[in-house]
Amino acid sequence: MIDLQGKSPGLLVVGDLMIDHYLWGSCERISPEAPVQVVNVNSESSVLGGAGNVINNLRALGAKVDVISVVGGCEISDELKKLLNNINVNTQYLITQKDRITSKKSRIIAAQQQVVRYDRESSDEISAESQKQILDSFTSIIANYDGVLLSDYGKGVLTSSLTHSLITVANKAGKKVMVDPKGLDYSKYKGAYLLTPNKKEASEATQVTIKDDESLTQAITQLKVECDLTVSLITLSEQGVAIYDDELRTHPTVAREVYDVTGAGDTVLASLGFALACDYQIDDAVKFSNLAAGVVVGKIGSATATLNEIIEYESSLNKSTSDEHIKTLGEITTLSEELKSRGKKIIFTNGCFDILHAGHVRYLETAKSYGDVLILGLNSDRSVTALKGEGRPINTQLDRAYILAALEAVDYVVVFDDDTPYDLIKAIQPHTLVKGGDYEGKAVVGQDIANELKLVQFVDGKSTTKTIEKIQQQG
Repeated sequence: MIDLQGKSPGLLVVGDLMIDHYLWGSCERISPEAPVQVVNVNSESSVLGGAGNVINNLRALGAKVDVISVVGGCEISDELKKLLNNINVNTQYLITQKDRITSKKSRIIAAQQQVVRYDRESSDEISAESQKQILDSFTSIIANYDGVLLSDYGKGVLTSSLTHSLITVANKAGKKVMVDPKGLDYSKYKGAYLLTPNKKEASEATQVTIKDDESLTQAITQLKVECDLTVSLITLSEQGVAIYDDELRTHPTVAREVYDVTGAGDTVLASLGFALACDYQIDDAVKFSNLAAGVVVGKIGSATATLNEIIEYESSLNKSTSDEHIKTLGEITTLSEELKSRGKKIIFTNGCFDILHAGHVRYLETAKSYGDVLILGLNSDRSVTALKGEGRPINTQLDRAYILAALEAVDYVVVFDDDTPYDLIKAIQPHTLVKGGDYEGKAVVGQDIANELKLVQFVDGKSTTKTIEKIQQQG
């Protein structure tokens, strides 16, 4: 995967904000009043939806985000602003039009299945005055951003006139505009960098039934020409994403399990915008968005994907490289916090691992069995020499790290240069600390930090020292 760790582009989102409201419960009977399920609601939650879900996805990836939109003079608007503030997104560019109702979609979920949905919203076009205020704000701040995302849910914010004007202003400022379109008439998006319609939407907009490569080529080319796009793109569900600039190509999907497609389009738009704002090419950006979408469709409800989740997911598909599993102290500290927030049990062990042998692999496989994520602290070349003497290590820290990171049992490798891994363990705060059986009855560095200590017996006759001695004898 392309390396987006530590990137924080600035993106400006314009579109229809809404709240996705969930009532979570269980169903064990049918109502005696009507042939409908009776759901016993156990909990409820509210998250940002529509353009708000695009914002949520961008923030989860690490982007700096601002939003321009119109909200109503209602309690839902106050709730929406609180949700934006919770993810550190400024609401100063939100325009209040008192006669409108901000969209709120309520879903009742039982046994991980959506039973019913009911909506409260205004969907007519926003006023001419609101459009003017949006354009004025957009024009005054566009220079501050690396890209623009238009999230059109057909709720009245992105009128034809306003959308035309926004794209014109952005193009003059040299900013890419990426659009999640809505409706049948795509002429209002003319001049955008790309659109992200799905196959059904593209078929309706072009009046071309997409059923094979020939019809796909016709539709995607037609969109590029008629909308004057730099890149034409159509999402094809389980078949992946088709791209057309100078030639047609399709990147296959990477979804492993699909629980809910709610908000997947928002994730595609956000992840594409994020990667393109970091100056990556379109094909790399699409591969990245495919991975992000694969993460979110495996969750219930409008969801997001962090960079670490995407890397972890890619690894589970056996498509990641060892480099992506080698972390710095700062990266592993942040990652550990995120893993714990997702309920993962972290295991830590450390060592030199100079010449990898079967004993090492057995030891690491056992260590991994104690939890969900195994983080390995690897002694630097300097510290190995201090421990083992001159002539060691045989393999450099970079080589050792790369090989260890390729093992299925090892999730992440961190090289440390201190004489002991205490500071590293303190930063990670693992649930379980694992050491070799030769530490029986001895004090173990970091034992005071971890919740528990596990000792693993080594495989008899397997050691780096014995391997070196055997090589020397044969030499």
